[in-house]
Amino acid sequence: MNLTRAVKFLAASGVPDPARDVRRLYDWAYQQGAAAPEPQTREAPNDLTRELFSIALSDRARRKPVSQIIGRRAFWRHDFEVTGAVLDPRPETETLVEAALEAPFARLLDLGTGSGCILVSLLADRPRAEGVGADISEAALAVAARNAGRIGVAGRARFVRSDWFAAIDGRFDLIVANPPYISEAEMAGLAPEVRDWEPHVALTPGGDGLGAYRQILAGAPAHLRPGGRLILEIGPEQGGAVAALAAAAGFPRPEIRRDLDGRDRLVLAALPDSCGRAPRG
Repeated sequence: MNLTRAVKFLAASGVPDPARDVRRLYDWAYQQGAAAPEPQTREAPNDLTRELFSIALSDRARRKPVSQIIGRRAFWRHDFEVTGAVLDPRPETETLVEAALEAPFARLLDLGTGSGCILVSLLADRPRAEGVGADISEAALAVAARNAGRIGVAGRARFVRSDWFAAIDGRFDLIVANPPYISEAEMAGLAPEVRDWEPHVALTPGGDGLGAYRQILAGAPAHLRPGGRLILEIGPEQGGAVAALAAAAGFPRPEIRRDLDGRDRLVLAALPDSCGRAPRG
């Protein structure tokens, strides 16, 4: 198996960091090849490994994301199933999970749940909490439900097809969302792995990219308990605009938080508690 040639093949197709991807794809193919009756070694893989690796390389050369080829992506503490129906979980979204775990919650709502990576990660870390994952895509909800089952939180997770709050009842201690926030003008400049392979409905609401925030913030106060928190992932240039929308929706002193790369990544907001006290800034 000539891995050097494989790296050159992906490099010629414009794949960034082709050596890393060749390693990941070969490791995956070799693991799948272990199911075949023919023996193999790393230096002499069997026919199944060779076939799967060849197909994977062709897919990657077409800029299909590695996560969609191998069907999984590591996020927070778990591996999540990934398909073309959901966004590839990003490392920067772990900033949202970390922020959500800073305070207790018993009832959680994840809007636009996609793969369920946020909801499932939070429920796995808070074994007494229950949560609802909402998404407009039935295919995405099926992926999220499988992830919840495999990671062991299915008994505490419910999945609902909903256009934001349209089919959501009750109030929650915590609402989280990583909504589509890329503006229509930015779509053409995205990497092919994102633009051509991930669901556009999960990437952009069109227009200025703020439409989803307007809808979420309009409905969030009615679905939060007193003192309840709202955490939104944002694009790196959207902090001021989304914080202003949150303040206008009745959330005092929303906070903008940066990710590990120093870019604005979250807007955190909370309602006053049952005594009317505003959250601390």
